Amino acid sequence: MTRRSTLTRTGHVLAIAGILFSGATAAVAAEPSTAAPAAVAAPDISVEDVQAHLQELQSIADTHGNRAHGEPGFKASIDYLQGQLDAAGFTTTVQEFDFFGQTGYNLVAEWPAGEASEVLMLGAHLDGVPNGPGINDNGSGSAALLEVALTVAEQDLQPSKKLRFAWWGAEELGLVGSTHYVDSLSDEEKAAITGYLNFDMVGSPNAGYFVYSPDGQPDGSAELQQPLNDYFDGLGVATEEVEIGGRSDHAAFADAGIPTAGTFTGAEETKTAEQAEKWGGTAGDAFDPCYHRSCDDLDNVNTEALDRNADAIAYAVWTHVGG
Repeated sequence: MTRRSTLTRTGHVLAIAGILFSGATAAVAAEPSTAAPAAVAAPDISVEDVQAHLQELQSIADTHGNRAHGEPGFKASIDYLQGQLDAAGFTTTVQEFDFFGQTGYNLVAEWPAGEASEVLMLGAHLDGVPNGPGINDNGSGSAALLEVALTVAEQDLQPSKKLRFAWWGAEELGLVGSTHYVDSLSDEEKAAITGYLNFDMVGSPNAGYFVYSPDGQPDGSAELQQPLNDYFDGLGVATEEVEIGGRSDHAAFADAGIPTAGTFTGAEETKTAEQAEKWGGTAGDAFDPCYHRSCDDLDNVNTEALDRNADAIAYAVWTHVGG
C-alpha cells in the first residue's frame, strides 16, 4: 500500500506531488448484513496454498533482493503468477508502461466464461518497496487473489459476468500501474466494468478487520462491498469501515465512476484498546510494525487474518457472479 500522497494527473501522466504521512482514518462500524447468500456456495480457500504462493514471492525477493518496480524481482513475480494462471486456463495479458525510465508491468487475467459486456474486476498490487520482500504489503493480497482465481478454474465456475483479475505494478510509487490501465480503457470498456474489488495488505500481523467505506465513492459501491461485510458478519467478526481515499489501486477506478470495494488489515496506524478488545492483538502497536521495512517477510503475516480475507474474497466473487 502506498503512503498517503498528494497526486495530480495531466492527461495520462501521473505526477507525484509528495508522499505524505497522515494518521489513521476515522472508522465506524460496518452496516449489518442484508444481502442474499450466494447462489452456489463459495469454496473454502486453502490458506496453505496461499502461503505457498507467499513462499514463492519470498524466494523471488531472496534471489533478486526485492520485488520493487523496475527490479528483476518484480518481473519474476509477474512471471510466476502468469505461469500459474496460464496453466489454469486463464487468458493473460502483460501490459507494459514506463515510469521513471524503467519498464513496469501489469498482469491481467480473464476467465473465459461469463458475459463479456459485464465485467467484475478484482485487483491487488504486486510490487513491494526496495528495502524489503513486501510479503504482507502486498504479497498477501496478491497471493490470496491468485488462489481465488485458481479456485475459479479448479471448480470451472460459470459466472454470470466476466471475471477479470489484475496484479498492478508501481503502486508504491503512486498507483502508477492501475492508473495507466484505467487510462488505457475506452469509455465503452470502462462502462462494462460493473465493479472493482481491491485487496491491499490482508495479513497484517497485528490485524484489524477493515472494509472500505462507500462514502464518497461511486454509486453501487455499497452493494459491491456488502458480501465482504456479510462474510465477516457470518464469522462473528466485527468490522470497521475505513476511508482508504487515494491510498491504493481502487482510486483510478473510482475516479472513472466505477464502484469500488475491498478489505484491509491495517498498516502503520496504531491499534486502539477498543480494537484490541474486539480483534485481539496488541493495543498501542501498529497493525503492521514492519510496514515498508526489511522485516516484511514470511514471519510478518497473520495466518488467521490471511485465511479469513481469502475466504471473504471468494465469498464476494461467488455472491456477485454465482455459478
